[in-house]
Amino acid sequence: MSDKLDILIFGAHADDAEIGMAGTIAKHVAAGRSIGICDLTQAEMSSNGTVEIRREEAKQAAEVLNLKVRTNLGLPDRGLFVTPEHVERITAEIRKHAPSIVFAPYWEDRHPDHVAASRLVEEAVFNAKLRRYLPELPPVKVDELYFYFINDIGRTDLIVDVTEHYGTKEQALSCYRSQFEKTDENSVSTPLTEGYIERVRARDSLLGARSLIPYAEGFASKSPYTVHLFGSKQA
Repeated sequence: MSDKLDILIFGAHADDAEIGMAGTIAKHVAAGRSIGICDLTQAEMSSNGTVEIRREEAKQAAEVLNLKVRTNLGLPDRGLFVTPEHVERITAEIRKHAPSIVFAPYWEDRHPDHVAASRLVEEAVFNAKLRRYLPELPPVKVDELYFYFINDIGRTDLIVDVTEHYGTKEQALSCYRSQFEKTDENSVSTPLTEGYIERVRARDSLLGARSLIPYAEGFASKSPYTVHLFGSKQA
């Protein structure tokens, strides 16, 4: 089986990509795109759950979304920094899968790991095309880099109508019971256990409201977004 992907999505932790863009993932899988997620850490510093539980939850969510591949680089949770080693690991993942499009967390967020992941992926996308960088791996030029929102919404350059696939998003999020529910007496209250999924649903509804879309997911880009003809909407 080829490692080639159409779209590769990076998150600092399992559930980041689902929070930000599970509807978009489901929509593109339904359209025949091959999609993978790479989680940078095992989320070993999470207040609830364990590494083993979160690994199984990520596997279940990947099955719900029908991902082609889901990997985990095992970088340190709360230890993500722009270091040569971390950039090299992410660059190698990009070169392995040669995606046309890469997604990363938005560059502003209350969680420092999301901010660090954003910067790391941006650095790796740039380095991936340099033929003298990690010369043992063929260079890869990523066509587009987009940023998705996790906790905080920033500037939104484009939205995707995910209404028809929103049930799949909710099903994927429900796989992460250890994060979004108090599953036992050892669970502690966090922002994630206090109605977080309901807030994500409200956010996605608000993002679509201006365009009369029931549910939408928003994205940002640091590069100009090409419009071939004003007055025509891109799919």
